Amino acid sequence: MHVAILGCGYVGLELGNQLVERGHDAVGVRRSDAGIDAIESAGFEAVRADITDPEGLESVPDVDAVVFAASSGGRGPDAAREIYVEGLRTAIEVFGERENAPERLVYTSSTGVLGDHEGDWVDEGTAIEPTTEKTEVLAEAERIARELPPEHGFEGTVARYAGLYGPDRYRLERYLEGPVTEGYLNMVHRDDAAGAVRYLLEEDRARGEVVQVVDDEPVEKWTFADWLAEQCGRSEPPKRTKDERLAENDLSAAARRRILTSKRCDNAKLRALGYEFAYPTFREGYRAAIEDYRSE
Repeated sequence: MHVAILGCGYVGLELGNQLVERGHDAVGVRRSDAGIDAIESAGFEAVRADITDPEGLESVPDVDAVVFAASSGGRGPDAAREIYVEGLRTAIEVFGERENAPERLVYTSSTGVLGDHEGDWVDEGTAIEPTTEKTEVLAEAERIARELPPEHGFEGTVARYAGLYGPDRYRLERYLEGPVTEGYLNMVHRDDAAGAVRYLLEEDRARGEVVQVVDDEPVEKWTFADWLAEQCGRSEPPKRTKDERLAENDLSAAARRRILTSKRCDNAKLRALGYEFAYPTFREGYRAAIEDYRSE
């Protein structure tokens, strides 16, 4: 299997590694010198291209599958639309118009499109209710990822990620120092975020479908912070309620909406498809970070 990873960053590099380790071919696509260097250092083919530029994408070879894993880099909704909507549409059309078009696309989205459910469980059948301009863009991109590929003879899958963590993104100090605002954490380790997409491609699962990529155990932030403090030999961090945080009055409208958004994401579908997690919960996923912290 030959896979192109567009926007080959944090998860994409790990996906490329996993594919190559299993005897597949991967090509990572980035537009910056640093991005190209990172792909080459990871040990697989790199192509310099801007995913919003049709001519640039022509330099990417024919592949069996395209993974759209680009990021808008934390910029505003206009930049998000340029990447997630226009870039995704461009990629589908460029690859779809080729004589040797891919067999499928995987678009990596976010559980943020589901909005607020007051702590209730949500799954792939839950109605999308985006609460910010950016998650509205992501919801539109999900629709494009599923509806546009069939017009070009292939199929799209949406891999809807929970909060990513892993090497270089454990953010220990945020929870150890506090204050920690209440609410649920839905997480997935980087290796499983990549592993789930790799599995869906290898096993040819979930064509035309949405799959939530989240670990087994959503956890309340206060519970997680106290567990992490205990494991690291620290005292429990200070905590605050949502009302206390909102009363500080230093938040943007988007940040306020994120704080008010609460849900627990179910991974039963991904489990039923047969994926086995390397890190089923935060306990396994944070073990290496805790050991490093305690050894300092």
